[in-house]
Amino acid sequence: MNRYINALFILLALIACEKPAEKKSRVLIEGAPETGGFSTARLALLDSVMNDWIKKKWVNGSVALIARKGKIVFYKAYGYNDLDTKALLDKYGIFRIASQTKAITTVAAMMLWEEGKFSLEDPVARFIPTFANQKVLESFHPKDTTYTTVPAKRLITIRDLLTQTSGIGYPAIGTPEAQAIYAKNKITGGVGVKGQKLSDAMTRLGTVPLLFQPGEKWMYGVNTDLLGYLIERWSGMTLEDFFAKRIFQPLGMKDTYFNVPPEKASRLVNFFQEDSSGIKKQGKVFGGFLDMNFPLQKHDYFSGGGGLSSTIYDYAVFLQMLLNNGEYNGIRLLAHNTVRMMTVNQIGDLFVNLGVQTENKFGFGFSIITENGSRLTPSQPGTYAWGGAFSTTYWVDPKEDMVVLLYRQMWGSHIADTDKAFKPLVYQAIDD
Repeated sequence: MNRYINALFILLALIACEKPAEKKSRVLIEGAPETGGFSTARLALLDSVMNDWIKKKWVNGSVALIARKGKIVFYKAYGYNDLDTKALLDKYGIFRIASQTKAITTVAAMMLWEEGKFSLEDPVARFIPTFANQKVLESFHPKDTTYTTVPAKRLITIRDLLTQTSGIGYPAIGTPEAQAIYAKNKITGGVGVKGQKLSDAMTRLGTVPLLFQPGEKWMYGVNTDLLGYLIERWSGMTLEDFFAKRIFQPLGMKDTYFNVPPEKASRLVNFFQEDSSGIKKQGKVFGGFLDMNFPLQKHDYFSGGGGLSSTIYDYAVFLQMLLNNGEYNGIRLLAHNTVRMMTVNQIGDLFVNLGVQTENKFGFGFSIITENGSRLTPSQPGTYAWGGAFSTTYWVDPKEDMVVLLYRQMWGSHIADTDKAFKPLVYQAIDD
């Protein structure tokens, strides 16, 4: 009898050991909703509501993709890519993903960290000398944009860049002080930049005062552009080449680019903006400063914080790799413990503040839903997420074994409404 009991325990142990391996090997394939634990009938409600957004003119169009247990259970496009001609939005369209670039840059950096190219506690000054004698803003005078500074208590580190706690702010979309100081020093947000080199801009950034003492606050900043330049220094490759050779090609991401090739130009999704007369296609935004055809205009300023364009499917593959703990289709980019580090709270008691203070925390490149914060959302604790300025968004819910993305290319008064409606519509359709 003992032999049979021992054999049973061994069998159960082998089954338990096989489960993580099975999850890691998952490659996205389309399947019936029920294969991913979804209800076809309940997904019909999501389908109906997304159609209603078009009828109510909340958005010109949108694309959604849901994958659970490795099965793509929902992958649809709604609405129009051209409201005048009624050309439909294609689910294979290439979108400007803006700050969704940050997660890819973070993965690239952690790949090089695993290879011993740097330590997380290394000061940035070790690699870029202009960061050696940094100052912190003490007072700012708006009338003439002059300011006073005090010495930084310590040098900023690679960890500070990954967690957005360095004291570096964001040009154009940051605080008034940050906007004025960065404009004076020709530091940009990185998207659509012409006539500058990334190396020059990031070297110059080291001479600009920090907005607070390193590690004392969380503030969204151009940290990931700086990280992208460091990747170029560590790897000896441009960020464009590193992404293509070390991430996109291994994962089979065939539609993700800094420079969208001419033969795919027709797939770049149009951008729209709402005004008092309705939703209008826009060729330029920010008062004409940013040409929305920037992905088609050959450039070599590779913004690790916001420069990529991609399809919703390509990015789902990237997220599934993370959900698989660093591996996809037999290709391992990161060790599972590296992914764990990226997707847990790395900022302690600091608050993530994007205009509104939340109960979310921040890992390396992602916001993280906490146990306490999960009471406010159907997402499970440990869900990690981010989005892009042109109205793309995603989240990964490891406990539900799920990847979800919602892509639009517009600014308007109802974008936030669609975000708020979308998440409960996804979760209500889970049926297992």
